[in-house]
Amino acid sequence: MSRRSALNVKSEPVLPETSSRPMLLLQWYDRHRRRLPWRAAPGEASDPYRVWLSEIMLQQTTVKAVGPYFEKFVARWPDVTALGRASLDDVLRMWAGLGYYSRARNLYACAVAVTREHGGVFPDTEEGLRALPGIGPYTAAAIAAIAFDHRTMPVDGNIERVVSRLFAVEEELPQAKPLIQQLAATLLADSRAGDSAQALMDLGASICTPKKPACSLCPLNEDCTARAQGSQETFPRKALKKSGALRHGAAFVVTRGGELLVRSRPEKGLLGGMTEVPGSDWLAGQEDGAAKQQAPVLKGLSRWQRKVGVVTHVFTHFPLQLVVYTAKAEARTRAPAGMRWVPIATLADEALPNVMRKVIAHALDLSGPSS
Repeated sequence: MSRRSALNVKSEPVLPETSSRPMLLLQWYDRHRRRLPWRAAPGEASDPYRVWLSEIMLQQTTVKAVGPYFEKFVARWPDVTALGRASLDDVLRMWAGLGYYSRARNLYACAVAVTREHGGVFPDTEEGLRALPGIGPYTAAAIAAIAFDHRTMPVDGNIERVVSRLFAVEEELPQAKPLIQQLAATLLADSRAGDSAQALMDLGASICTPKKPACSLCPLNEDCTARAQGSQETFPRKALKKSGALRHGAAFVVTRGGELLVRSRPEKGLLGGMTEVPGSDWLAGQEDGAAKQQAPVLKGLSRWQRKVGVVTHVFTHFPLQLVVYTAKAEARTRAPAGMRWVPIATLADEALPNVMRKVIAHALDLSGPSS
């Protein structure tokens, strides 16, 4: 096959009629595959539950961060039926710190659906998988390929990068996704579809990295258009991201002896169902005085003390800056409606998102500067 750039085939790519690439990928994978806690050993069948759980956890999260959480989940809930019979609160507590909490709610909803509607057995088709809560086109394709060896190619960020370089796809993401999907499908072997997908994932994670790819070690280096051009690190082409405006707010940390005042966020929306200390709205341009006026009202509360410094946190769509106020309540002070007292000693068991862990640590002097 000639090294033809995808530059001139944005909408109708010229696909190779025959190629040794799939076999080269599998040969490389058999020698260099990563050992991951959710991945079946060579020759063993993959467990759909472990594949699904890992794919949900890995969305916008690194393998290194996911590993310990995956191990905790499968130790607590070894199969989808066990997870489907758990409570959402327990799932959120186990998920706390992993971020993107809508994934945890969708994970639980999916486990319940598989348990109640499918007898604890995952559907083995992409169509059936996509009908489940929280499973989109990519995740359905990944489960179908890896767990059931269906001849389909899931395209994650690693595969996007490999394919965009191999074919020198000039079109910018996300518009280039359909083209990349079509080109990626040419890298599927006639059998071992799951291994083909995982080989590309591993290649992107270990060799075809975002910066300084190790092209000399790549099994496809002799047929890579971007490498021939010397432009590897410029792919994939991406449009500039627009970051959201900085939002401001206040967090109110109230203690009653060894207890802390908390509440649960609404089920829907950002950090849905997670535990937080009372706080103001998070708004762009909000003045500190306006934020402080949203403090909770409790009888016998000491005067609010503003902590020196601020807590900053970056969400996907906007950065946040919080001023932190602390106060102490008398021994028998009741929690306001919708709030509750929890022992500070057991906060590790609460479903606290990272931003709230920063706030509490800053307020109670449990760590250094919050950022």
